[in-house]
Amino acid sequence: MEHPSALARPTSGSSPTRRRTQLLLVLRRWHGAAAPLVLTPLLITVTSGMAYRLLKDWGGLSRDQVHWLMVLHEGEWLGRAAEPIYVALNGLGLLWMLVSGALMLSQRWLLNQAARPPAP
Repeated sequence: MEHPSALARPTSGSSPTRRRTQLLLVLRRWHGAAAPLVLTPLLITVTSGMAYRLLKDWGGLSRDQVHWLMVLHEGEWLGRAAEPIYVALNGLGLLWMLVSGALMLSQRWLLNQAARPPAP
């Protein structure tokens, strides 16, 4: 199997539509490859952040009682050196998934519009 970036290299006789399709396939592969790596840290961040806020505000728990959730949410459990790396990678992973997903969705919309017959 070829490396995903090999599909992005245009051949001498390729059309712009074919190149765009190849780039979309590469984007889809990279999006799919990143998803499992991004999923767990994002789920930890989202669930711990929501639980912290809801338990503190609606559950009536004190800040000290739910502080362990904030430690989990911010990645403090990884130690001082790894915490900023965790936060940065978590944010970059989320941005990558949002941007690549939006690009794939917009391409699908464009392809669907092009496939529709013209209005009478």
